[in-house]
Amino acid sequence: MAITADDVSLEDIIPISLDFAVVEVSSPEELAVVGADTRVRVSYQEEELELRLPFGSHSRLFLSEVNRAWSDVCKSTTQAPRFEWISKYHKNTRGQGVVKQAPSPLGSTLTQLNEHKKTEKPSDQKGSLERDKGSSNSGTQKSRAYSNQESQGLSSREDRDDLVRSSSHTTSNKAQILAMPQFGLRDNLIKCELMKNEDIYTYLQNFSFFLGTYNVNGQTPKESLFPWLHCTSDPPDMYCVGFQELDLSKEAFFFNDTPKELEWTKAVSEALHPDAKYALVKLVRLVGIMLIFYVKKEHAAFISDVEAETVGTGIMGRMGNKGAVSIRFRFHNSDICVVNSHLAAHIEEYERRNQDYKDICSRLQFRQLDPNQPPLTIMKHDVILWIGDLNYRITELDVSNVKELISNKDFETLHNYDQLKRQIDEEAVFVGFVEGDIDFQPTYKYDTGSDLWDTSEKCRVPAWCDRILYRGKNIVQKHYQSHMALKTSDHKPVSSLLQIGIKKVNPDDYKRTFEEIVRNIDKMENECIPSVTLSKREFHFTDLKYMQHQAETLSLFNDGQVPCQFEFIQKPNESTYCKAWLTANPSKGFLANGGTVDIDFEVFVNRSTAPELNSGQEQIEDILVLHLERGKDYFISISGNYLPSCYGSSIHSLCQLKEPIQDMPQETLREMAEKSGDGNAENTEKPLDIPKELWMMVDHLFRSALKQEDIFQQPGLRSEFAVIRDCLDTGIPDSLPGSNHSVAEALLLFLDALPQPVVPFSFYQQCLESCSNASQCEKIISMLPQCHKNVFNYLAAFLRELLKNSASNRLDVSILATIFASLLLKSPTKQDFAEKRKTQEFFQHFLA
Repeated sequence: MAITADDVSLEDIIPISLDFAVVEVSSPEELAVVGADTRVRVSYQEEELELRLPFGSHSRLFLSEVNRAWSDVCKSTTQAPRFEWISKYHKNTRGQGVVKQAPSPLGSTLTQLNEHKKTEKPSDQKGSLERDKGSSNSGTQKSRAYSNQESQGLSSREDRDDLVRSSSHTTSNKAQILAMPQFGLRDNLIKCELMKNEDIYTYLQNFSFFLGTYNVNGQTPKESLFPWLHCTSDPPDMYCVGFQELDLSKEAFFFNDTPKELEWTKAVSEALHPDAKYALVKLVRLVGIMLIFYVKKEHAAFISDVEAETVGTGIMGRMGNKGAVSIRFRFHNSDICVVNSHLAAHIEEYERRNQDYKDICSRLQFRQLDPNQPPLTIMKHDVILWIGDLNYRITELDVSNVKELISNKDFETLHNYDQLKRQIDEEAVFVGFVEGDIDFQPTYKYDTGSDLWDTSEKCRVPAWCDRILYRGKNIVQKHYQSHMALKTSDHKPVSSLLQIGIKKVNPDDYKRTFEEIVRNIDKMENECIPSVTLSKREFHFTDLKYMQHQAETLSLFNDGQVPCQFEFIQKPNESTYCKAWLTANPSKGFLANGGTVDIDFEVFVNRSTAPELNSGQEQIEDILVLHLERGKDYFISISGNYLPSCYGSSIHSLCQLKEPIQDMPQETLREMAEKSGDGNAENTEKPLDIPKELWMMVDHLFRSALKQEDIFQQPGLRSEFAVIRDCLDTGIPDSLPGSNHSVAEALLLFLDALPQPVVPFSFYQQCLESCSNASQCEKIISMLPQCHKNVFNYLAAFLRELLKNSASNRLDVSILATIFASLLLKSPTKQDFAEKRKTQEFFQHFLA
């Protein structure tokens, strides 16, 4: 797999012109295999290439873009595109990795890149391009070829739909049109009406889904998984198998690389039900969280739109030691999403677990086949299956009471003390989800290799950490159980068998419904101009704060005679429809006549937008243009006030402030921001050595958290961060509130938000070049501006104190270097992997 630009070379450039053609050459057998590559043949005059494209949305989007360019060439009324400039590349660039950009006249090009892996044949590599000198008919299947002769009479929309459809892996799915890119108001209306009338042309058929979750505690497979994965008499139609803590090594955490992925995948494949043949559809992993999706081979042809995404909820919401992986897919006419999550640990951290769940729901998004459509969230699926080590514990009972209830098999009473049950009852998490009755003993924590409860010094209270929940209609749970026979880990695996009613399409009913909808639209369409009523046109946001979400709702009512399509459009000379701190959700959509849609205007100030708002150079002001297709434009005013924060302010400015930032006049802050950009600016009075806000956080941690377990590795609570931020910005109260973990994360967020990092951008390249020379590294730090040098040395001294207590806090040099180097030494451009290693090496000299 090509990782960086050095891994690929320019091999050839193919013009997309009137002589261009593309045809799919995947065999019917390949089309029937879920996850198989797509093979297409591209030709230009006498030259031919065969492309082997990996399964997934990236390939579909690529084909869509190629076809769009070709359609534009065909529609052009000017002279045919000319590509003389390409000729100079055809011989002298072969095998080289540098491409000189040359301006193209009309038309587009398809650039062939080959990987520098000379030991392998291109045909064995996903994503590689194969040169084919044979005739254009050899091996070509009966598919539509797109060439000059066939272009006449084809509309642009037909071109695009056909090419994408020909690259689909589920040509037998009669409802696939619902997932195809649609262009224009009429197509959206048809799609909307088809979805509304789905019950007319679909019927339910039950399929069995096996769900399994297992926290393996970093172990390798030491026993067969057969007792867990083959616990049903009949083979399930689907397997969704999730693991947590697959690998606990630092290499896996820092580099997301582990040999245990293959080991556990092999163990799973060998333990699937022997009475059926299964195809591996998708595997996705984030550090130690892995999800594997198998399907019976006879169902593979009906799986489509497979996508996988991950989200980390570890420290600063980025680290992948906690978080979720997810796979979504369409099976016949039902959209299904499977989530495997590992939430925050420790008995007292149930609020953090709640926050993790909400973060996963909001941040985990799947790109749709149609790039014009907004991403799909977890909740926008017919069926949601959620598995994992959710880490909710049993509370208010001591160990002896819990074990007594377990020995009496009084699981119902014990379940009343379960944190997850209580949080669901309070509708804090998993609203609308169902969990089956728990009639098995807690799955955590055991002595590894036995069925004995934890006999370590900590003597953990047994808990049902490992859970399976589901949401959707027509779902019946057949079993929900743990598997005590497996003893590899300190957890026991859990499984559930669900019978799910899947929507299947009746082709005849679908055809009749489709034709009826088209007839009705033909009758309805006329020259009526769309119009909408807006609930209000002015929105004001009061006292906005750093990283604090605020939202206002606009209601649109279609009061016209026809459906309408709306979209927020860019104003002249602007690249986006709104300022960076604002989003409209949804920003575009379709509205049937008489229908209503709510649009949320969401304001969120982050590290990229805070600096100019803090200094007053930017205001919370914007005008949005809401455009109706074939209709008029509506103008919406957005205004508000932002409360300045130390987050997003420069070190130089903060060192000038002896009072809390919100006590300072806006004009003073603007002048300070201007001076901080002027290295020769003179100060009338002596500045602070370091920002007082930084001192407050570090001093709090120095006094309270030197021995705190997992400090800088376990996230804090967002609600506590908000209180800490307000304290720093207002000076009230005198001491910082919140847990040690929240203060630690607040410190990291402070460093992350600095407009100019602790080691200014201008010194970054010198740091990389000197990373292996300790004395040279110290010399660079001595050259930093005084306030930056003070901050660097102060933080390094604090971290060295933390390392003196590593036996308690479980920190080491590599962990701290990884976390802090990325914040103190930032690249002015995108940082590659090699640069990250060098910044860590540089900073490690100051932790010794």
